[in-house]
Amino acid sequence: MAPIWFAEVPSFYAEIERLRDPRLRSRAVLVGGDPRKKGKVQSVSLEAETAGVRVGMEVRRALELCPQARAVRTDMAYYREVSGSLRACFRRDAQAIEPLGLDSAFIQPSSRKGSDPNRLLEKVRDTLGLPLRIGVAEIKFLARLAGEDLGREGVFRIRPGSESDFLRPLPVSRLPGVGPRTVSTLLDLGVRSVGELLGVDESEMESRLGNHGLRILEFARGEDDSVVQGRQTRQSLSREITFEPPESDLGVMDEQIERLSREIAMRLDREGWIGHRVSLRLSFEGGGTSTRSRTLGRPVDGARDLAALAQGFLASTQAGSRPLRRLGVAVAQLAPSAERDRQLDLFGDS
Repeated sequence: MAPIWFAEVPSFYAEIERLRDPRLRSRAVLVGGDPRKKGKVQSVSLEAETAGVRVGMEVRRALELCPQARAVRTDMAYYREVSGSLRACFRRDAQAIEPLGLDSAFIQPSSRKGSDPNRLLEKVRDTLGLPLRIGVAEIKFLARLAGEDLGREGVFRIRPGSESDFLRPLPVSRLPGVGPRTVSTLLDLGVRSVGELLGVDESEMESRLGNHGLRILEFARGEDDSVVQGRQTRQSLSREITFEPPESDLGVMDEQIERLSREIAMRLDREGWIGHRVSLRLSFEGGGTSTRSRTLGRPVDGARDLAALAQGFLASTQAGSRPLRRLGVAVAQLAPSAERDRQLDLFGDS
């Protein structure tokens, strides 16, 4: 089986706020709502967590437990922006990613040579300045447990064959689907650890918890065939300009194509995408549109190639002879940038 990675930036909001304000880097930090309005804690640094602060408690109570902490108001728009950059880092080494909120994801790593969780950790640290912890296992839920067992940063691998040794000492509450009510039922059976759970007969688990109980036993044995549910939420990237007044100078149009191509190429690189289809769309004064596109055998490679293709499309239209109202450049059929590296490996091996 291929390994699965679980990658997470712990204390995501708090770590971002530390980056924004260097004065916070040596202080406990908690991020949440307005304490005067019973705002709740949404993220907490390790120092504040050690003092007893927990996500979900009131900010006012958190400051009583950790008076040296700095409370920062939540800035979701900025956290989403950083999350986009984080996922771009994930995609560079990924065959598929399954996001879990803004701060973490399951990753099916690329099969190409050199795919290494330590390299991803260094990439996130060097690019974003954020810590990353990565759990690696052949079983999906175990990868997450491994990552959660790390501190602020690092890589923890559960080697094939050692899954039982890892699981047996854990409290049953660490297993997927085991909440407070299930824990209470298991306590009635004298079960606290995964090892003790393995001693319970299947018929007893089924009678107490139904099919849910049988599923928990499968997890306790390290059995799970779940895969990374990768999905691409973006299908294309485009930029356009509206000319006012309408434009007839081909030189101006070429300049704008170069500018739009640079913007698209920068966005593709920042978000970790490659594209295989390039389009140019024109809207003329007085009505009428013209579209030119081409699907490429290899991914479009940077702003220069993108602009050259679009400018070639422009030459085959009525632009210049008819005033142009709007011009747009687009790249579609997007895929994670790791796809480009797999293609290069394929050509290199042949």
